[in-house]
Amino acid sequence: MFQVDVDYLKKAKKRKDYAGRVILVFLTIGGLVFLLPLVYLVCTAFKPPEELFLYPPRFFVSNPTFDNFKQLTMVTANSLVPFTRYLFNTVLITVAYIFCLVWITTMACYPLSKHKFPGKNGLFKLVTTALMFVSAAAGIPLYLIITSLHIDNTYLVYILPGLASPTVLFLMKQFMDQVPNEIFEAGKIDGASEWKLYTEIALPLLKNAQATAVILTFSGIWNESATSTTYIYKEQLRTLGFFMSTIGGGVARQGVAGVAALIMTFPSIIIFVIQQSRVMDTMAHSGIK
Repeated sequence: MFQVDVDYLKKAKKRKDYAGRVILVFLTIGGLVFLLPLVYLVCTAFKPPEELFLYPPRFFVSNPTFDNFKQLTMVTANSLVPFTRYLFNTVLITVAYIFCLVWITTMACYPLSKHKFPGKNGLFKLVTTALMFVSAAAGIPLYLIITSLHIDNTYLVYILPGLASPTVLFLMKQFMDQVPNEIFEAGKIDGASEWKLYTEIALPLLKNAQATAVILTFSGIWNESATSTTYIYKEQLRTLGFFMSTIGGGVARQGVAGVAALIMTFPSIIIFVIQQSRVMDTMAHSGIK
């Protein structure tokens, strides 16, 4: 019979509790540090002109004001295209892009993960190889393809080029690999077609991965301005990100620029806060560290 050392167990428990508290304090401090840029952004949006140009600069705002928001309203009222048009373009492009991206990547990851066909391994290696290349490296070929297809100066130029996303496809495929094959085999025994297996089994199981894909892509498409500059010639087809990037010029509009940055940043933060639990679950199951 082994005798349990009660005092040793108590000391070990105290050491464990102490270590947990230290880790908690460290993580809390780290979280507050990462929160500082957002706090500074909010403070800048509410700073009056005399506080924006103080030296040394102040982090927090002393006399908050809504004048910057009023100036933004004046700028948008005097623009050639209504502010609502830019907002409509951005919402339309964002919704269409995310819907098509999630639909295409889920349809692609299902056969890559649960079916056997010639060239499957080579195709997935091609996807993983594409992860090493930055988007800027494909700038010239992308321009030639877009102009050849004559989709420049249309809404399609915002949507089609980004649908071939190796990052999202890799994430979806890795998540799908964690789903047991027996679930789909049972569905086949019950007489389910491939489309039914995809829509009623695969898609519900990929909800967390879909939420992660939305978060990873939302910020990029919502703040889109490069495409509007390069491929769009009609002002009526440009996005809110492009418009916001043009109103912050000059010293007098620094407060307006802060408001514009706040407007472009806040939707991404809200979506992440809502979906963060699903993101963590996806990262844990997809092998991404």
